[in-house]
Amino acid sequence: MWSGRLSQPQERGKSWEEAARVYLERHGLVMIESNFRCKLGEIDLVMRDGATLVFVEVRQRAAGSQVSAAASITPAKIRRLVRAAQVYLQRLQRLPPCRFDVVAIDGRSVEWIRNAIEA
Repeated sequence: MWSGRLSQPQERGKSWEEAARVYLERHGLVMIESNFRCKLGEIDLVMRDGATLVFVEVRQRAAGSQVSAAASITPAKIRRLVRAAQVYLQRLQRLPPCRFDVVAIDGRSVEWIRNAIEA
């Protein structure tokens, strides 16, 4: 039975997503939705950059990790992101320009990678 509480890794993930949201809002993006989930995948943040709809994947790794946060995105993860975005877009009457961005957090370093995934 689900207790309604998040696990420790889920709590940390939520805090990194919140930090990414604040970072992107400081750079002019507008929050639309967080943690969009469907059977095919999940999108951490859906934001707007002007007229462009931005699907954001947030990745975090501790400083000194062997694999960087950005490099930790596997082809399977990319497929799930694209499929989830397709489901999200089916809800809209009009298709806006879209892109996939990544906010990669390595230790205390934040990197915003625009157009990180070609779909």
